Amino acid sequence: MIIVNKNEGEKIPYEQNGNKLCFDDDLSINLAKREEDDAVHIDICFDGDGALVVGAAAGRRYVAEIDIPAREYIETEDEAEEEEQRKTRREPVPLDMDKVTLTLWAIGKENEDEQ
Repeated sequence: MIIVNKNEGEKIPYEQNGNKLCFDDDLSINLAKREEDDAVHIDICFDGDGALVVGAAAGRRYVAEIDIPAREYIETEDEAEEEEQRKTRREPVPLDMDKVTLTLWAIGKENEDEQ
C-alpha cells in the first residue's frame, strides 16, 4: 500500500489484513468489495460526535482517504479450431493492495483548522 501523510501530526491507528483496512479498531472496510471498473475514492472522517464515518457528507474532519485503482482484467481466448468460434474471456485480477493509496490526515485537535 502507498502511504501519504497529508499533514504533520498524529495519525489514526490502522491495520491492514489482506484486502481489509481497520481504523482505530472501530471501522473496517473490505477494499476488494469496493473495487470497480473505474477508480474509487473513499473518504474516512470523524463526525460531529467524534465517531468514524465513511463519506465526507456525514463527516466533519478528514481522517483518511483511500484511493483504489480501477479493476484490472486478464483476457484469455478460448481454444477453438475455427477462428469464428473463439471467444475472448475477461477475468478480473484480484485487488493488488500495493497499488492502493492511503492518505492520512492529522487527527489532533490542533489540526482542526487545517482541514
